[in-house]
Amino acid sequence: MPSAELTENLEAVGAALARFRDQPIQHMIGGEACAASDGAVFENTTPIDNARIGDVAKGTVDDIDAAARAAHGAFPAWAALSGAKRRDLLHTIADAIESNAREIALVESFDTGQALRFMSKAAVRGAENFRFFADRAAGARDGLSLPADEHLNYTLRQPIGPVGVITPWNTPFMLSTWKIAPALAAGCTVVHKPAEWSPCTASLLIEIMQDAGLPAGVVNTVHGIGEVAGRALTEHPLVKAVAFVGESLTGSHIMRQGADTLKRVHFELGGKNPVIVFDDADLDRALDAVVFMIYSLNGERCTSSSRLLIQSSVADEFLDRLEARVAALRVGHPLDPATEVGPLIHTTHREKVCRYFDVARAEGANVRVGGGIGDFGAGNYVQPTLFTEANSTMRVAQEEIFGPVLTALTFEDEAEAIAVANQVAYGLAGYVWTGNSGRSMRVARDLDVGMVWVNSENNRHLPTPFGGMKASGVGRDGGDYSFDFYMETKNVCIAMDTHAVPSLGKG
Repeated sequence: MPSAELTENLEAVGAALARFRDQPIQHMIGGEACAASDGAVFENTTPIDNARIGDVAKGTVDDIDAAARAAHGAFPAWAALSGAKRRDLLHTIADAIESNAREIALVESFDTGQALRFMSKAAVRGAENFRFFADRAAGARDGLSLPADEHLNYTLRQPIGPVGVITPWNTPFMLSTWKIAPALAAGCTVVHKPAEWSPCTASLLIEIMQDAGLPAGVVNTVHGIGEVAGRALTEHPLVKAVAFVGESLTGSHIMRQGADTLKRVHFELGGKNPVIVFDDADLDRALDAVVFMIYSLNGERCTSSSRLLIQSSVADEFLDRLEARVAALRVGHPLDPATEVGPLIHTTHREKVCRYFDVARAEGANVRVGGGIGDFGAGNYVQPTLFTEANSTMRVAQEEIFGPVLTALTFEDEAEAIAVANQVAYGLAGYVWTGNSGRSMRVARDLDVGMVWVNSENNRHLPTPFGGMKASGVGRDGGDYSFDFYMETKNVCIAMDTHAVPSLGKG
């Protein structure tokens, strides 16, 4: 029997999704909703039971071309708009996101399978992203004064032009705002290609922005398949840069596709992030963080700590407690407030995750909890899973699974922990739990990752740089680091008319 809260949420999301069932989700190009140029659509389903939500316009090369031209046409006026006016407009968008936060959360939960307890915060974070970069819009072009003895050098920044933003299907609304808000604050115009598996809230976002007064063509949304619409966007000559969040392999394809037009790229890619727990850590707090950082958001998060490195002296006790916690996780309907783990985004992705259950057994790892699809209904559910007795050469310790699956390894000392942590292709994030401040600084220094959290789960502070090393990405988001990508820095050198100018040809 569904709870009263679940029943209420189902009724609310049914009303919100009605329009997606009545007609296909359309592109938004130059301020106008439109179908694909050839009329093609693709089906969007919910991972809850794989039932049809509705159809979505299937973007073509011509659609991307039209969107790029619209962004190109809107760029001069948007770039010329004062930073103060852009700030006010972005705050208006943030207000509208907050006003629609419940609808956004319900739709995204239904569309992606993410538990509502997490999606309810995603919309709020989206508004925070707009507010944060709104307040930096007025100073986005500011530079530095760099005086020399006989010259004054100063720098200034200017927006790079129309940019492409390609966003993923995990927390799609929040991640779209994380890329689009700084682009707009910088003075860029945008062509947004959302993930095909989670199109609904991208449609809500562009409508919210336009209703808030964003001029036509400043942001354009084209839905579609990555191999067609995504590739056309990365190759288009009017698009000066591409910001992409997704798989590392796709990032390498985008880099090749943008090479002919010398396109600037920013990639937030995959991870196989370690959480290192030393025997002197607060083990109660560490246990909470270990469980949260892999099993929240269904494990479909780039910063998930999917490798547990536990010091051998406390491993038995810690793994026993971890086993009990994983076995007790509440798997269920994502709109049920009690649910902690929902269904995975798509049948294709569930098949990928489930293949690692067989891989683990074949490699000799112990499937201590889970390792199957369970009996949770007709959707794309899998059991929260814990692998133990693994070693760092196993595929389950090397490859990004991107599901509610944790691989546990043991280590003897600090040097071994660092070596094992770095023994992967990825380098996005690391988590260190220790009561020794010197050790925390040494390990943070020596991990080959872009971000380290000490005695904490993933806690975002918007001014700080976000990004990875190695196969985990190129570039950094957050604060002025975002403007480094969306803007060009120009140096101006002015003479004080006191230096000797070299003279030639005077005999």
